Amino acid sequence: MYRSFLVLLFLAPWTAYAQAPTYPLEEDVTTLDGIIKAYYEVVSAAAGEARDWARDSSLHAPDARVVITGKRADGTPFANILTLAQYHANSGAVTTQGFFEDEIHRETQRFGNIAHVWSTYAWRRTADGPVEGRGINSIQLYHDGTRWWISSWFFDSERGDNPIPASYLPE
Repeated sequence: MYRSFLVLLFLAPWTAYAQAPTYPLEEDVTTLDGIIKAYYEVVSAAAGEARDWARDSSLHAPDARVVITGKRADGTPFANILTLAQYHANSGAVTTQGFFEDEIHRETQRFGNIAHVWSTYAWRRTADGPVEGRGINSIQLYHDGTRWWISSWFFDSERGDNPIPASYLPE
């Protein structure tokens, strides 16, 4: 019995490792629908719940860029251009507070191996809570013959002086 316990004790970490997902997940990167679905899933979680940044990284090209845009308190526009690693490192508020982002409308333009997705979103602090804000993600992707990659994404939030146009909202 003691010997069986030692064998189980020794194998336990390897069993957990063997069950860990291998990225990228095929369903995440073989279609535009799959990669956009995964894009929203990786950022959404309850307060204090770890985000799966390894899965997120598997969606993005190695040198992908994230651009956060908006307006400062004085009304001047800004754009913070980050690497994906910088975005992950600076996502404290997203990870310490609950954040659930859902796509509510999409416009896709595709030519050959490139695609541009205008993805309107709504976000909440809890999965079923009230909408706290909305905006539009502008996502640039390419297909390498095998899978889709996100090369960059921008977003801007809806504000009083920046309402989402009706054409980017659900009918």
